[in-house]
Amino acid sequence: PVLYPDSTVIAKNKSVTQLIWFGHSAFLLQIDGFTLLLDPMLTDVPAPHPLLGPSRFGKDLPMSIEEIPHVDAIIISHDHYDHLDYESIQKLKSKTDRFFVPLGVAAHFVSWGIDEDKVEELEWWEETNYKGLELAFAPSRHFSGRGLERNTTLWGSWIIKSADKTIYFSGDGGYGPHFKEIGKKFGPIDFAMLECGQYNEMWKQIHMLPEETAQA
Repeated sequence: PVLYPDSTVIAKNKSVTQLIWFGHSAFLLQIDGFTLLLDPMLTDVPAPHPLLGPSRFGKDLPMSIEEIPHVDAIIISHDHYDHLDYESIQKLKSKTDRFFVPLGVAAHFVSWGIDEDKVEELEWWEETNYKGLELAFAPSRHFSGRGLERNTTLWGSWIIKSADKTIYFSGDGGYGPHFKEIGKKFGPIDFAMLECGQYNEMWKQIHMLPEETAQA
């Protein structure tokens, strides 16, 4: 069942590290006084047109886009429609200070009318510091693309590190040795969000089977 947190309480939280899962790969993360959105696909259909894709699994969101409080930063794992949603970004851009995206993805934001100074691109193993919050972009075994274009932008996973917590967000991807590398470089990790819902034997190069998620 979907729970509906009080958005005013969420807005006032500056001390507790917590996550709200919006379904699929969309999360609101509050950590060390920061409020972050991860892959916010918050509209109904992850496709270039509503007739071109299925509706989201859950009918309701824990919180509407309008109720989401001010967001310090939005973090994107890759530019597939179910992770980078045009309508969600358009509705969130006025309440967001910063965007952190993979290499090449900033061009989407600029074409959508967002100031390029608000968008920071990272490549694999690159790290940045945002007002004291450490962010690192790491590999994943996946691909990218919107429409007919493929792999013109990078894809990956994120490590978010505060003074006392380290969070890992896998984005999409198949199993591989990169998980061990990430753990050695950035661990110990306090909480990891790992993909596990879109598995198929034919897709195991780009999506993990459940047993592989546990192994990761």
